[in-house]
Amino acid sequence: MKQLVAYITAGYPDKNFTIDLALALGENGVDTLELGVPFSDPVADGPVIEAANQRALEAGFRFSDLLDISEAIAPKIDTLWMGYFNPFYQYGMERLLDKAKSIGVNGLIIPDVPYEEAKNYHSLFEDRGLANITFVAPTDGEARIATITAEARKFVYLVAYAGITGSGKAEDLAPVLEMIKRHTQTPVYVGFGVNEQSAREKVQGADGVIVGSAIVNVLLDDSLSNTQKIAKCCEITRNIKSLINA
Repeated sequence: MKQLVAYITAGYPDKNFTIDLALALGENGVDTLELGVPFSDPVADGPVIEAANQRALEAGFRFSDLLDISEAIAPKIDTLWMGYFNPFYQYGMERLLDKAKSIGVNGLIIPDVPYEEAKNYHSLFEDRGLANITFVAPTDGEARIATITAEARKFVYLVAYAGITGSGKAEDLAPVLEMIKRHTQTPVYVGFGVNEQSAREKVQGADGVIVGSAIVNVLLDDSLSNTQKIAKCCEITRNIKSLINA
């Protein structure tokens, strides 16, 4: 069965809502939760996720909130922390990974750390059995793909296009998927621009998809109650899980 990863912004609109949403998504088709750490300059993210980041920070999000949320959800749904390097570095990488391990978080997704820099932390992740998710872009050549996927754990994050999340561009991913598959047995999940309209197409040749902006867009809809937001997000994830496995 093809897998569904869902991104949500930790602490928006508040900590308890994030816990409720995460657990509900786990019961509605989501295999892995990408728990986003709010940051003031999310360079890989488009306006939807950037807005949620900003609202969470304005509401007083603290790193301790991430830990509280994770302690509540990680025993019940496969959880990864998605965040930019600065907050993790400020916390201390060894301390951070020890905390992730103790809570039951299974790895990190750090989009602003290129492979060459990520290598410096490889042993810290490996020693704790945690994944530092590998990114591949459609612009990467085969030699680079072979290098950066050689030690990939959990899944390879294939960025569906050059740009930011949620912008809905389309590229032919078949050639890069074929290259990745030649060099690793690690599953490949496609992210960026995945929604109910695009999921079936995006998953062709891949092992799963990552959906973010389509969910966070619901969280930003102030016309909905929190209960309605959770219900709508669950409807989206159920539909996408069905579409990618049709």
